[in-house]
Amino acid sequence: MAGNLPRNIIIAGGGTAGWMAAAALARRVGRHCAIRLIESSDIRTVGVGEATVPPIRGFNQFLGIDEKDFVRQTQATYKLSIQFCDWLRLGHTYYHPFGAHGTKRDFAHLHQYWLKLRQLGDTTSLDEYSLCAVASMFNKCAEQSPDPASIFSSWSSAYQFDASLYAKYLRAYAERLGVERVEGKIVDVRLRGEDGYIEALQLEGDRRIDGDFFIDCTGFRGLLIEQALKTGYEDWSHWLPCDRAYTVHCGTAGELTPYTRATALKAGWQWRIPLQHRTGNGYVYCSRYISDDEAAASLLANLDAPALGDPWQLRFTTGRRKKFWNKNCVAVGLASGFIEPLESTSIHLIQSGILTLLLNFPSLSGDAADAEQYNRNIALDYESIRDFVVLHYNATERNDTPFWDYVRTMEIPDTLQQRLEYFRSHARIPPRTPYDLFEFTDWIAVLIGQNVMPRSYDPLIDMYDVAEVRKQLADMRAQIRQTVQSLPSHRDFITRIMER
Repeated sequence: MAGNLPRNIIIAGGGTAGWMAAAALARRVGRHCAIRLIESSDIRTVGVGEATVPPIRGFNQFLGIDEKDFVRQTQATYKLSIQFCDWLRLGHTYYHPFGAHGTKRDFAHLHQYWLKLRQLGDTTSLDEYSLCAVASMFNKCAEQSPDPASIFSSWSSAYQFDASLYAKYLRAYAERLGVERVEGKIVDVRLRGEDGYIEALQLEGDRRIDGDFFIDCTGFRGLLIEQALKTGYEDWSHWLPCDRAYTVHCGTAGELTPYTRATALKAGWQWRIPLQHRTGNGYVYCSRYISDDEAAASLLANLDAPALGDPWQLRFTTGRRKKFWNKNCVAVGLASGFIEPLESTSIHLIQSGILTLLLNFPSLSGDAADAEQYNRNIALDYESIRDFVVLHYNATERNDTPFWDYVRTMEIPDTLQQRLEYFRSHARIPPRTPYDLFEFTDWIAVLIGQNVMPRSYDPLIDMYDVAEVRKQLADMRAQIRQTVQSLPSHRDFITRIMER
């Protein structure tokens, strides 16, 4: 330990956020900084965020995690897409697939050709041009290929896993690299009188833990970032009005699907996340439009198999901290803010917060410019995800309940409105920024999946012969179908992974 590095880094709280932070910090700076994580076995962690998005693979690779061991230890399954049921209208289903539409990753404008053929009367679904979507329909799975000539270069995937097992897995990893776990409840946060920085955490039993830099992973409470530092919160519930969720696990039933399902209900939506050993379920809802008892009953009535316990309720306000890094404290996970898990972004926001911290790592002496840059970057990440999630609610034809009437007619963020107006012109998507999680094809899948149709397609498409375009797209659909037919089932694929 030398130089201007923080000598003592304290992580307040465990769970997925705490142990992801501990593992990443141990991997990067563990030989030079003392890292301690404080958690109490008496405090229940939220444990949601069991479905993820493709960047999680990069995080695991950064840690050097063996995929076979990870899949076995966390009861993981693979995730190729999200299936959205009843979002546009009752009875309507579409997929948000990972990876590109088409058979090559660089074929970025397939939807433009699809739109032209649609105007000429072709009724083929855009989903049929996605290898991940078609594989999801048939419960098949495979690996991505780095070879740009392979059809599997258009493929991408994430994981679905037991969040508590993932935290346990990362705890063992972090402790092997020297992270010290301290059992105890935090009862006070001690601030320095001269500048208001955190100097120590007071635990039950008159124990004091001093530190130079603190990471708040205490969940919705924000024990350090909010209760001690009074950072403030930006409320987004006027755009994302759901404020409660019931969660419950049930047994497995039927085929093991390689996708998460999101089903729109009376006053929100229900998730279904299939793992190897059980299925995770939850109803995210707005308490203004449905009672807690009715929401719990609705959740239990829509399970694949008997519940493995009683539903557990979460209460939340969507939004984010006004600062994620305040003084010598960074909030990670639910302590930093909350966007409901419709697009499985909870763990991504943990990952983004940690990796962005490593890019702006604090010095012992401190510099406000690092914190300001960090706050700008994470705010962009949050706001981009917010807009993507709001799109799902607002782009609907449903008017069958007061909840859907509200979200269908509400004012939306200016940034989303501008994006929609640009898309409605000629089906174009603004260039992706470094802090946009969702790519071009993600936006296309949801916009078209929820029937946000442009006035026209890109006029450059008219340079190409219609008959040739029609033939190429038909060949592409056939290649995708034939490829999927040759793949193993999702469950068989997992078995092969673990037998390597």
